[in-house]
Amino acid sequence: MAKKNHETDVAFIEALAKLLQENDLTELEVMRDYGENDSLNVRVSRAKEVVQQIAAPVAAAAPAPVAAAAAPAAAPAADAPAAASDDPASHPGAVPSPMVGTAYLQAEPGSPSFVNVGDTVSEGQTLLIVEAMKTMNQIPAPRAGKVTRILVEDGSPVEFGAPLMIIE
Repeated sequence: MAKKNHETDVAFIEALAKLLQENDLTELEVMRDYGENDSLNVRVSRAKEVVQQIAAPVAAAAPAPVAAAAAPAAAPAADAPAAASDDPASHPGAVPSPMVGTAYLQAEPGSPSFVNVGDTVSEGQTLLIVEAMKTMNQIPAPRAGKVTRILVEDGSPVEFGAPLMIIE
């Protein structure tokens, strides 16, 4: 009997995935109740693909209007490298978020921040906290240096890999 449930569950999940794609949805969540202490919770998601598809056209579309609007050809060429180097994620001193969650710059409301711009930090020192699933995760400094930029606000959501701070 368990094998039959497994086969029907697989078919059900495949049908949900097909429904997700056919209707251009990003996420679908269903709970199937079989009886007492026996249920199936399924979430089918494809949000990562959508984010990448949205990001690519925006980046490609931005240079075209700048080049068309600017009369001298040298000016856009000079601005393009500066814009690329301003990207905090590509900075060698960027501290990326190890998880999705909510960033907190202080241990509790009203207490001083773990670090401020201009502070010198040592390797392993707590820079901030990322709360994920009601668990407070201390984010340590990956290297010693000076905090030159704090890229998140207290209580703001962060994504995996998003730059949190710059340490030089």
